[in-house]
Amino acid sequence: MSETKACDVGPAGIEVTYERIGDPAGPPVLLIMGGGGQLIHWPDGFCRSLVAQGLHVIRFDNRDAGLSTHFHDAPVPDLPAVLAGDLSSVSYTLVDMAADTVGLLDALGLESAHLVGASMGGMIAQTVAVGHPGRVRSLTSMMSTTGDPEVGQPSPEALNEIAGPPAVTREEVVERAVKASRVLGSPGYPADEEAVRERAGRAYDRDHDELGFLRQAVAVVASGDRTPWLRSLDLPTLVIHGAADRMCDVSGGRATAVAVPGAELVVFDGMGHDLPRALWPEFTDAIARLVRRAEDAI
Repeated sequence: MSETKACDVGPAGIEVTYERIGDPAGPPVLLIMGGGGQLIHWPDGFCRSLVAQGLHVIRFDNRDAGLSTHFHDAPVPDLPAVLAGDLSSVSYTLVDMAADTVGLLDALGLESAHLVGASMGGMIAQTVAVGHPGRVRSLTSMMSTTGDPEVGQPSPEALNEIAGPPAVTREEVVERAVKASRVLGSPGYPADEEAVRERAGRAYDRDHDELGFLRQAVAVVASGDRTPWLRSLDLPTLVIHGAADRMCDVSGGRATAVAVPGAELVVFDGMGHDLPRALWPEFTDAIARLVRRAEDAI
């Protein structure tokens, strides 16, 4: 596995760092990570499990994350103001991030792909499916929501538990990741904290941009409710969510499955807002079944 950089991607002409895993002749599966996440937050073992299903996996850094373009000259994002309706500090929306995703498909020479998105990545995948339906063969939305403020909200108690002073140093960022894992992770499948530390350290070494994460966060808020457009989708869709998700309540997954005609909903007891190793076989089996069904229908 080796990282590659695509230049002049999408209407914004950004750089996108990506990685291709598996046989390029297999059905392409594009993994879209959530807010503040990098391509390495799709665990290697999870990706290898998909490859073992005969799939060609592509994972990448969204704008303002990892080694892709960061919008350092953009206004400083003001999340409380955006939540109150003042969008003046919003630099872009999920529509722009969806255009980046389609631009990456163009750069890779792919007319279409199977999209798998986690958290904010699920929102981006939904937005691609709505705005560029011909580019999406199937949609898997994991621990995500529709944008309807009545569903999929974080637990205020959980947010209070992870609140604290800004993490600046590598050590502080790593320990914050461990704390977040304890609060937001899967109570039924506790994470290996050494693995959390290792991945958080790798992510810090690749890139650390607190404002980049906030720019993504305000983009999510400013993008509004996708429910009316999700109802128009006509493609194989899988919704995966954890019953114990404290960052994106399971009501968000249920609402997504209700909105997309014919969507399959799989809810895992004991799963929080992460990708527990013990569930990788079930995740990848379900995604592979969806991909095969979609490929058979082409």
